[in-house]
This record gives sequence, C-alpha cells and structure tokens, in this order.
Amino acid sequence: MASRADNIASNLNLANFSKATELKKRIWFTIGALIVFRFLSFVPLPGVNPLILESLYAQTRGGILDLFNTFSGGSLERMSLIALGVMPYITASIVVQLAASLHPALMALKKEGESGRKKLNQYTRYGTVLLTAVQGWFIATGLEAYGASSGLQAVVMPGYMFRVGAVISLIGGTMFLLWLGEQITSRGIGNGVSLIIMAGIVAQMPTFMANLFEGGRSGSVSAFVIVGMVVLIVAMVLFICFMERAQRRLLIQYPKRASQHGMMQADRSHLPLKINTAGVIPPIFASSLLLLPLTISQFAGSSLAPDSKLGAFVVTLNQYLQHGQPVYMALYAAGIIFFCFFYTAVVFNPEETAENLKRNGGFIPGIRPGKNTATYLDYVLTRITVIGAMYLTVVCVVPEYWIAQTGMKTMFLGGTSLLIVVNVTVDTITQIQSHLLAHQYGDLIKKAKLKGRLR
Repeated sequence: MASRADNIASNLNLANFSKATELKKRIWFTIGALIVFRFLSFVPLPGVNPLILESLYAQTRGGILDLFNTFSGGSLERMSLIALGVMPYITASIVVQLAASLHPALMALKKEGESGRKKLNQYTRYGTVLLTAVQGWFIATGLEAYGASSGLQAVVMPGYMFRVGAVISLIGGTMFLLWLGEQITSRGIGNGVSLIIMAGIVAQMPTFMANLFEGGRSGSVSAFVIVGMVVLIVAMVLFICFMERAQRRLLIQYPKRASQHGMMQADRSHLPLKINTAGVIPPIFASSLLLLPLTISQFAGSSLAPDSKLGAFVVTLNQYLQHGQPVYMALYAAGIIFFCFFYTAVVFNPEETAENLKRNGGFIPGIRPGKNTATYLDYVLTRITVIGAMYLTVVCVVPEYWIAQTGMKTMFLGGTSLLIVVNVTVDTITQIQSHLLAHQYGDLIKKAKLKGRLR
C-alpha cells in the first residue's frame, strides 16, 4: 500500500492535471477573482485628483506607506477604493489571536471548536470594520492637508462630505476584498487573503524589473548591480524555501496495542516543530514599529521650523531611521528577534501540548509525561526559535543592506515581500498536489468498485 501511494505521488504531472476537472475550475475561479482585485486597484476614491496625488506621494517615499502600498499592489499610491487592502483584517486577526491566547474568556471560546472559531472570526470582522474606519478617517483628513506646504491640493472639494464618503468607500473596498478572499478559499485554491496579498506584491514585479533594466540601459545602474540583484533574489528564494520547510521532528511513542496478527505493537508518531514558527509576523511588526515614527515625522516635519528643538529632533530622527542606516538595521534586527520569541510563545503552548499527549497516552522516549514533557518541549522550541530568528534576521536585513548600497529604493526586494510570496506559493502548490492526489485515489476507488461488481 505504501509503495502504491509513493507511485501515485510520483505521477502528479500535467497529464493527471488535465483530467482533474474540479481542480481546473478552482484554479480558473482563483485567477478570475485575482483579476477583479487588480481591476479594483485602479478605481480611485471619489473626490481625489490622481495626478497631484502621484506627485505628492513621490515626496514621502521610504515610510510605512511603501510597505502598505506594496501589499495592496500599488492601490495606496493611486488612493483607490481598496487602498488599505486587507491590512486592517490582518491587524485585527493578529490582535484577536493574541487576545485569544492571553484573555481567559477568549481562550475558553477558542477551545469550543467550530462554534468558538466562528465567534472569533466575527470579532475579527468587527475589528476590521473599526480599524478601516479609523484609518480611513485619518487618510481622508491627511489627504485634505496633503501638499498644503507646496501649494498642491489632492482633494477636489475638502470637507466632511469627502471624509464620510472616503471612509464608507474604504470600508466597502476592504470588506469586499475580505469577501473575495473567503470565496477564493472556499471555491478556489489556496488561502484567499494570502493570495490577494501575494498578488499585490507580484503586481509590483513588472515595474521593478522595468526600472531595473531601464537603469541599466541608461547607465544609471551598472551591469554588476543588475546581475547581483538577480542572483540575490534567486538565492533568497531558495534559502526561504529550504528554511520554511525545515522542522524538528520529536518522536512520540504510544502504549503497545494488539495488532491484526495478535502481536503487541507500539505505535509511533512524530511531533513536527517548524524552525520558523512565527512565520512572517515578526518582520511585519518590526518594520511597522520602526517606519511608523519615520512616516509621522515626514508628514509633520514640513510644518515645523528646522531651527527649533522639535524640528531638529525630527530631522535627526529621519536621518537615523532611514533605510540602510546602521541604527535602523540594528533596531530592525532586534525587533525581528523579539517578535520571533514573543509570537512563538503565544501561538505554541508547551503545557497544553504536553497535557494533550498525556491524555492520549503518548510520551517522548526518555521524558516523563506531564511537567517534564512541557519543560522539554519549551527547551527544544527555544533552541530552534534561535535558528528561526537568525534566519528571519538574515533574510530581512541583507536586502536592506543591498538596497542601501545600490541606492535602489524598492520594497519588492524586501525580505517580508519575498517571505510572503514564497510561503503562499509553496502552500498553494501543496494544495494543488493534494487535490491531484485525492483525484487519483478517487479514480482507484471507482475502478476497484467496478471490478468488484463485475466479479
């Protein structure tokens, strides 16, 4: 049976894909939904002048706006209906997940199963609407004052009507993207929200490549930089693929049970612990915390006198927190390491895992069940988290250093973007292989039933 499963897994090729009608429908639905997402990114907010907005946006690059703009596929730069993308939902889901691990009432709700999960999802949607409304209001008021120092006006008719209309439009755009992501998850292939974020990042790739080769043609970018950029991207992708699939497998043994032949046989299993348990959360949190004061100082610096104490502090802050500066990279690395350990401690509970193993009769050979197992799991998890934190630090800091040395300001090469693209791609390919495997097993079952009837 095992050899037959191996043969089936090895035969997952394009010939088998052509026969999987259900899988092809799911893939076409996913592609269509992503095309709708890209069309929406070009629909601007009512009352905004896109030409003036483009020139003003170019003056404030380098802040947290670049990160959000990359994740939304350029929608924030064009101030479209989906300018905020699914970032409010990501933030709300992280907050709810953290609260469910820390608050007793939400922790009990999390253990209720499917009904508890639905309630937590409902709280996440409420939080998404609230965050989108707050961020939309600040965006609307900021657009009205955007470019006042340079004599440009991004909003055609400022006022409360514009603010209310902008907030309603942004809430509608974000909730529509959330609904679209749920449809992709249920009727398409892969995780819908993750695919939307990945599509936004990948959408920046043609612009990045065009600017890169245009710089090489005009002579502003040397051939060495272009080759080095391509080699760096390929090396980072391969390194991320290897590390994201790396895991520490702990042997779990269960008591001896009677087998079909009357022999006493001990069951064995493995508890996989990923090297990078925290995923892409640490780089997102660390970069957001660092770029937030930089973005605020950029917006507020134009209204401050440069010879004042506050103005001098803002100028100094901008200098130290620029991309590629030693202080920025040191704080970025420290933030990634901190959030790696913090988020891993939140999402993985050694005491709960040890209790579940003890309840099911499982144990780690050489370790007593209960408290000793929890201590051992915490010890192993801490050691592999050190490796995971070093891996995330290298992936995120090396591109920052390269961008600073080459002078090419692009978030597409950022470690966070590459992490998201690789993780989502690997997950989607895994789901496609699972669908193909299920399709082949279904064909085998049908053939077996047909042979049984003929006999």
